[in-house]
Amino acid sequence: MSSTLVQLHKEVVACNQCPRLIAYCQKIGREKRRAYMDWDYWAKPVPGFGDPKARVLILGLAPGAHGSNRTGRPFTGDGSGYFMYPVLHKTGFASQPNATHRDDGLKLNDAYITAAVRCAPPQNKPTPEEIANCSQHLDREFAALINVKIVVVLGKIGFDAYLNYLKRRGLLTSKSAYTFAHNVSYDLPDGRILLCSYHPSMQNTLTGKLTEKMFMDVFKKARKLLDKKNG
Repeated sequence: MSSTLVQLHKEVVACNQCPRLIAYCQKIGREKRRAYMDWDYWAKPVPGFGDPKARVLILGLAPGAHGSNRTGRPFTGDGSGYFMYPVLHKTGFASQPNATHRDDGLKLNDAYITAAVRCAPPQNKPTPEEIANCSQHLDREFAALINVKIVVVLGKIGFDAYLNYLKRRGLLTSKSAYTFAHNVSYDLPDGRILLCSYHPSMQNTLTGKLTEKMFMDVFKKARKLLDKKNG
C-alpha cells in the first residue's frame, strides 16, 4: 500500500472530529451484542480497505454498529457484508466469498472499499455536519487512488458524497443532472464513471428491494465498463 494511504489510514483511525459518533462507537464497543461478548470491538473510525491500484472504487454509507465497528474493516461481520462479498467474489473482485474479521485472508482484486462516514452513526443516520467532517478523508483517499475508473456508489448518501467531492474540486457546479437509481451509470467530469446501486443493507436485501441478481448485475456492468475503457 502507498505511504499516502498508510498515513491516511492512521489519521482516520485517530480522528475525533465528531464527538457524537466517537461516543456512540465506544458505547457499542463496551455494551456489545450478546453474540459477540467475547469480541474486543474495534470501536474507532474505520479506514478504507482494498487494492491501492484498484480501478473500481466502492463507496458505502458508514460502518455497521456490530459489523465494521466490531471488526475494523468495511462491510465485515454483518449482514451487508455477507450479502456483498459473495457477489464481489463471483465477479472476480474478491479473493473469497466470506468476510468475518480483519485477518480472515480476504483480499480485493482491482477494487477498494470506503465509506462516506468512517464511524458507526446512531440509527445509521449521520448528520450533514458529520458527513462534511468526514469529507476531508474522502478527498485525500480519492486523490491517492489514481487508477480508479469506476465509482460504484451504494445508496444515496454515497452517491451524494461523490458528487459533492466533484463540486469541492470545482468540476461540477450542480448535481441536478444526476439522479440516483439502481444500476444507472453516468460519465463524470473527472473522467470516471459513476455506477449506482441500492445499498446492500439488510433492510433492502430482506425486503427484496435489492436481490442478489440486481447486485450482481451492477458488478458485471462494472466489469464490462472496465473492459470497454481498456479497449
